Amino acid sequence: MDPYINEWLNLIIRFAHVITGIAWIGASFYFVWLDNHLEKPPQWKADKGVSGDLWAIHGGGFYEVAKYKLAPPQIPVNLHWFKWEAYTTWLTGFLLLSLMFYVGADSYLIDRRVADLTQFQAIAIGVGSIVIGVGCYEFLVRTKLKDHGLVLGVILMLVITALSYGLTQVFSARGAYMHIGAIIGTIMAGNVFFGIMPSQRALVKAVEEGKTPNPAYGLNAKLRSTHNTYITLPIIFIMISNHYPMTYNHGANWLVLIAIIIITAAVRQYFVLRHFGKQKPLILVGSVVATIALAFVIAPVSKELSAEQKQQTVGLTQIKHIIEARCASCHSDAPTDDVFTIAPAGIIFSDEASIVQWAPRIQARVIDAKDMPFMNKTEMTDEERTTLAIWLSNTSHQ
Repeated sequence: MDPYINEWLNLIIRFAHVITGIAWIGASFYFVWLDNHLEKPPQWKADKGVSGDLWAIHGGGFYEVAKYKLAPPQIPVNLHWFKWEAYTTWLTGFLLLSLMFYVGADSYLIDRRVADLTQFQAIAIGVGSIVIGVGCYEFLVRTKLKDHGLVLGVILMLVITALSYGLTQVFSARGAYMHIGAIIGTIMAGNVFFGIMPSQRALVKAVEEGKTPNPAYGLNAKLRSTHNTYITLPIIFIMISNHYPMTYNHGANWLVLIAIIIITAAVRQYFVLRHFGKQKPLILVGSVVATIALAFVIAPVSKELSAEQKQQTVGLTQIKHIIEARCASCHSDAPTDDVFTIAPAGIIFSDEASIVQWAPRIQARVIDAKDMPFMNKTEMTDEERTTLAIWLSNTSHQ
């Protein structure tokens, strides 16, 4: 595919994915907040079957919201459903995954330093992992384990941990992270498609037929909606994780991902409890402490330069030769790379002054994270990284 067309498709699909994702997550957060803030209604409302109500003010107006215990006596003409936010988020997400990691498998998904896969093999493993992950969830959530939230949660975390480890052994680090995100995102969309919508359709059908709705329908929908709210923050992190190689490029990147999933889910738990008026600040404090601890544990450990190396003098001309050989194919005014036709992140090494300007970025991505050059596409050697490290060790370049 023409790189320029690929960039435009990436932009359009990513933009649509972000917009629909905001709509879905926003609606999800709102309804969880709403459900947890409903109060006991006055008797005249309770007599009509209302189980909780809420007053709110927003945008210069007052709103009165009521939730029925089961369903109203009859279905109103205009009944608003919330499903397309979820479906379009998943569809645009899968299109984006396909464009970047399947069409562009050789660039983004296959890291031959990890596993020498063909494009077909990589795609098959990727799609297969999504099917396995979602299949495990759907099987477990349909068993009696659904009534034992803690046990179900532990089992699901073990499944995700196993998938995280397995995918990091065959894919590029970024590709592995994105596929865990795809698994979680598909589970969320599946909760809407397989659980929430059928339950809601059954409720509507019962009212239309003049029957008393089965309470199990509402409970099933609420259960899956609750699951979705706890995995929302983890998937948001994965969506932006590509920008932070200190997480996915760590030697134990699969454990880093699991730690972040647990931390972000705990943060969501704090806010869910807060909706009920339960203040549990220790959860939030614990999440902050855990994040700091994680940052400390995975901090890059640069190879200590020897006394002899520290005494070496590395000139900017020598550094320029390395940059031109290993970095300029992407980071130049006119990139020659077959994928990156525009300098990523706007970083351009046009002369010695620009190299000095971006020295801190070179330190972070080439020396510390070692994720640049991208998947070492230009085969930068350890000796060249050492030379860069010697030059960067001069405080005048920091």
